[in-house]
This record gives sequence, structure tokens and C-alpha cells, in this order.
Amino acid sequence: MPEPIDLATFVKAYDVRGLVPDQLNPQVARALGSAFATVVVVPEGAREVVVGEDMRPSSPELARAFADGVAEHGVDVRLIGLCSTDGLYYASGVRDVPGAMFTASHNPATYNGIKLCRAGARPIGQDTGLDEIRRRAQALLDGGLDSGLDGGEDNEPDGSTGTIVAADELGGYAEHLRTLVDLTAPQRRAPLRVVVDAGNGMAGLTVPAVLQDAAGLAALPLEVIPLYFELDGTFPNHEANPLEPANLVDLQAAVREHGADLGLAFDGDADRCFVVDEQGRAVSPSAITGLVTTREIARARASGADPGRLAVVYNVISSRAVPEVIAEAGARGVRTRVGHSFIKAEMAEHDALFGGEHSAHYYFRDFWFADTGMLAALHVLAALGEQEGPLSELVAEFDRYVASGELNTRVASQADTLARVRAFAEQRGLAIDELDGLTATHEPGDDGPLWWFNVRGSNTEPLLRLNVEAADAATMTRVRDELLALIQEGAA
Repeated sequence: MPEPIDLATFVKAYDVRGLVPDQLNPQVARALGSAFATVVVVPEGAREVVVGEDMRPSSPELARAFADGVAEHGVDVRLIGLCSTDGLYYASGVRDVPGAMFTASHNPATYNGIKLCRAGARPIGQDTGLDEIRRRAQALLDGGLDSGLDGGEDNEPDGSTGTIVAADELGGYAEHLRTLVDLTAPQRRAPLRVVVDAGNGMAGLTVPAVLQDAAGLAALPLEVIPLYFELDGTFPNHEANPLEPANLVDLQAAVREHGADLGLAFDGDADRCFVVDEQGRAVSPSAITGLVTTREIARARASGADPGRLAVVYNVISSRAVPEVIAEAGARGVRTRVGHSFIKAEMAEHDALFGGEHSAHYYFRDFWFADTGMLAALHVLAALGEQEGPLSELVAEFDRYVASGELNTRVASQADTLARVRAFAEQRGLAIDELDGLTATHEPGDDGPLWWFNVRGSNTEPLLRLNVEAADAATMTRVRDELLALIQEGAA
């Protein structure tokens, strides 16, 4: 007899992410679909759900099982098939219906998962419905799919079954993105040459649709050099996780080999986009946040908006340059915790124009406050096409400081180690805040240049994550090494 499945082990704070089939299988997917309908879809009066899937071999079967669970409640399901996560958000937003995306993003091939949203691509996390979905799905699995759930009788199946139909939203997605950034205007240089590394993920579908003519639109004036566009959820070339420098090596080499103007790398579900310049050097996502911020504010200003009434959201580990750029543009910066649910909540609360995370997630008000790496890529391409200089020059004004990148240390006690870090900051008279972990800042003065750091704990592992930034490399290295030594005293 198989071991009972405990959903709490892989229903995370923001999504579902588990091993196939030991954790996530068709039975589990169907239970989650039924619970999703019970907790979100029926109470909100939605009559349809959109379900998308990535290129992992297990995705079609899991998506269909989830759809069956939803349809049990008399709700129609629109299976949009292969798509990126932002393609699913597009379908949820434009149709104003809840959605589910089957993907494990950048995780290895043995994983799959589900990202859920309410109508209009509004996020669902642990505190906004996901925990209740998990509880109800667990009750279904423990008692049988037809057992019903205590306290949820009003939302249980009434005998009617929704329809399940296949549909394609790719063309609409591509067309919508093109309305937000115009790449057809005359450029000040020859058509850009761009290398794109899809990592065998969903960008292999979306890039030809958005940048080229695969979705029936006229190809944009670009020369696209593809790397690993074949959809293959076993990731035969490298992991589809551009946050790891090793996974950018092929892209960097191809940019130099082809004399390209830039390179773009997408993760497995193509909602994050990383950029390398004409020399093959990685561009900081914070610099991309600064670049897109200036463009979005300029676009809003051109339509008559008062920049002083515009908000841009960024998280605690974004570069100090980001709030500086926002202020220089006359807009209002909103600082938030790391994590897409926090960014999206602040975006909605402040009606923010744009939001950026240092993990290369970019959020747009004109995209239902959801994240789309493809739209950020279009902004970079448009900005570069409007000037004669190289990308390295374009982003230089937004890349003002030296950063360590995120450094993770496994510790025996997060609380004890954070206490030592706090003492380190207090002894030096640093300004401290605890919005997300501990951030301490040394402002420039007679005793040295600007530097700051953030240390925060992982929600799922006994790890502390350290980020350091400074005005110069020597200061960053010194502070980084001091803090790493202090943190490693508590290493597990």
C-alpha cells in the first residue's frame, strides 16, 4: 500500500512544488483542482478557469487531472496548453478568470508544480487561500475524492459538470505585449542582434511568438540567434535557472562569438529574464529595474500623469541605485519584502506603475500587476535600439555600486546567528531595519563610503541569505568577508 501523501511537505508559501510522482501525481492534482474550485472559484462567482502547462513530460496529465477536479463543481475549464507563466497570467487577466499554471519553474526535471491565481492574475499565497486549498485537498485525499469536506457543503459538487475545452492564447499574449512597447519604430542603429537562451524551457515557444512571426504577427526588426529553443523538460543542456552563473556560460560565449548586441536568458517557465551585455557580462537585475523604471515613468508622463503620484515597488535586496533612480525620476519608491506575493500586494495597494526584484522578476501595472520577463526584455531591446552606444554604456548609469550577490549559509540556529549579526551592526552604529530579516546601512561620511547589508532567513531551509553592497569593490569585499565569517560561526 503506498505511503499517504502529506501536502504540507510540498505546498509552499507561494505555490506547489513537488517530486513527480511521489508527491505530485494525477490524484493529487485532481484533489487540488477540486479544492481550488471550492475555496476560490465558486465563492468568487467565476464560471471559468484557465489552466496552462510547461514542457515537462508530466505537465499534460497533471493539468488534465486538475481540470477534472475543477469541472466537478460545474465550472468550465479552458486548457490553454503549452505556455509561459506570464502567458497564463495574460489569459487570467484578459478573461478575468482564475488560473493555474503547471510548472516547477527552474527546478530539475524530476519536479513539477502549480502556480495559482485569482481572476485578473491576482496572486494566491499561503495567507491568501493556498493554505485552505491545501487543507481541503488533504481531506479529499485522506477520505476519497467523493467524500466531501466538513464546512464546505455549499461549495461541493451539485451533480453538474463543467466543460473542458482546449484553446490557444499565444497570439493574444504576443499581441498584447507588443502594444506596451513599440519595437517597430525606426531605430538609430542597424537591427539589433540578440542571442536568446531558452534553456529548453517555455521561451522556446514565446520568443518566436513575440519577437518573430510564429504567432502570425509580423517579425520585429531583430536578428534572433536561438540557443536551446527545443522544448524539453529534461533540460539536456543546462538547468533553466539563469540565476546560477554556470547556466549563463553558453549565452555569454554565443554573444561574443556572434558579435551580438546583447543576450537574453529565460528560466524554465519564462517568467524571469536575465540580460548580458555585448561583452557577455551579466547585467544586474537591479540595473534592469532602473532602466525599465525610467521608461515606464517617461511613458506615463507622456500620457499626462504626474510622476509625483506614481509609485514603483522594489524589494529589500535591490541595489541602492533603484530608489535613487525612482526619486530622480520624480516618482515614489515603495520598499517591500522579498517574494512575489509581497511585491504584488504592494503593487495593487499603491497602484504602482512597475515593480522589480533582484531575482529578475519584473511586474507591470499594464500586465495586471503580474510579472513578465518578456515585457522587461522588450523594454531593454527598445531602449538599446533608441541609442547608438552599446548596452554596457546604457546600463552604466543604473549600475552604481558593487554587490556581493546572494550568499547562502546553512546554520544551526537562524535566531542565534541573526543576534550576532545585530550586535555587529549595533557596535558600528549602523541604521537598522527589520522589514525582511535585518538590513543595516552605513551612510557615507568621514569614516568611510556607503555600504549596507541584508541578512534574512529562508522560509523553507535552515539557511541565512546574505547580500552586501558598497560604493567600491574593496569595501564590499571587506564587509562581505567579515559578515560571512560571523555567520559561519553558527554553521550547521
